[in-house]
Amino acid sequence: MKINSVSLSDFRNISEMTLVANDEVNVIFGQNAQGKTNILEALWLFTGCKSFRGSKDSEFIKFNSEFSKISLEYTDKIREKKAEILFSDKKKAFLNGVEKKSTAEFIGEFYAVIFSPSHLSLIKDGPDVRRKFLDTAICQLKPKYAKTLSSYKKVVLQRNSLLKDIQFHSELYDVLDVLDEQLAKYSSVIIKDRIKYLELLSQKSEEIYSGISENKEKLSLKYLCVSDFLNKTDVNDIYDFMTEKIKEARKDDIINKTTSVGPHRDDLEIKIDDISARSFGSQGQQRSCALALKLGESEIIKDITGENPVALLDDVMSELDEKRQDYVLNHIKERQVFLTCCDPSQVLRLCKGKSFLIESGRIKEEK
Repeated sequence: MKINSVSLSDFRNISEMTLVANDEVNVIFGQNAQGKTNILEALWLFTGCKSFRGSKDSEFIKFNSEFSKISLEYTDKIREKKAEILFSDKKKAFLNGVEKKSTAEFIGEFYAVIFSPSHLSLIKDGPDVRRKFLDTAICQLKPKYAKTLSSYKKVVLQRNSLLKDIQFHSELYDVLDVLDEQLAKYSSVIIKDRIKYLELLSQKSEEIYSGISENKEKLSLKYLCVSDFLNKTDVNDIYDFMTEKIKEARKDDIINKTTSVGPHRDDLEIKIDDISARSFGSQGQQRSCALALKLGESEIIKDITGENPVALLDDVMSELDEKRQDYVLNHIKERQVFLTCCDPSQVLRLCKGKSFLIESGRIKEEK
C-alpha cells in the first residue's frame, strides 16, 4: 500500500494543497497549529474510520467555505486507485469515480494505522482503553467479532438492569439463567479472539520495541482476566470455565447489582523488563510502548490481508531520545511512513525520504 499523492481543498485551515509523497518516509514539520495533523487526519479518513480526533464532519470544512474536498491517489497490490471525499450538507465518497453509499465502504480498500498523542492512554489510562484497542484491532480483521461484541454488551446491560430488581421479583431468576448462558457464550468467543490476537501482537510488538530500544529493553504483553483465566484457548473450554465463574459470582453480583465476571472487566498488562510501563515507565518508554503496539498492529494487518498499511505517526518524536528518534526516521522498514514533528533539527537526521515544511496550511518548503 503506497500513497502517491493527497490533495486537500478547504479542509480545516488548508485552502489548497497537493502533497506528492515519497515511497518511504515523509516528514511533515512546522510550528503548532499550521496544519500538520490535518494532513494525517485527511489520510486516515480514507480508511473508512471516523476521525482519530473525534471530529464532526462539519469541522472539516474551512471557515467561510461551503464545502471541503480531499482526494487520495494510491497503489495497492493490484493497481492504482483514486478515492475522494466531499464534505458539504451531505458527505459523499467516491472510489475510482464510482460513488459509494458511505465512507465506510472504504474499509478494506485502503489500510493505515495511526499513532497520535492520545494513544499514550493505552499505557497511562485504565483497562477500558486497552480493551477498546484490542477490540477495535480485531474488528478490522474479523467483522463477526464486532457483532459478537455488540451482543455481549447488550447482555451485560440487560443483566445489570435485572440484578437491580431481582431481589424483589423471584420470577426473574429464570431470566437470569438465560442471560448467564448468553454471557458465557459471548464471553468465550471474545476471550478466545483477544488471546489469539494478543499472541500475534506480542510477537510483533516485542520485536519492534527491541529495535526501538536497541535491544536494551524488553517489552512483554499479557492478557489479564478478572477470573484468572489465562491458560485455555479452546472456545468450548473457555465456555465451560466462564459458566462456572459466572455461577460462582452470582450471589455477589445480586448484592452489588452489577456483573463482575466477563471480558468487560479484563485488561492488557504491559511491562518493560518485567516492570509495569504504566506505573514506572518514563515518558519516552511509554511513548515507545504505544508506538510498538501500533506498529505491531500494522504487521498483523499485513500478514492477514497481504497489504502493508501506511503508518501515520502524529507527534511521535516528542520525548524520545535521539536513538529512538533515529529508529522512527530511518529504521521502520517495508512500509510508507508519514510523521509530523515541530523541531526542524529532527528532519536533518532523515537518511531517505522527503520533508515538507508547513506554514499556515501551505507547503512552504519541500526537500
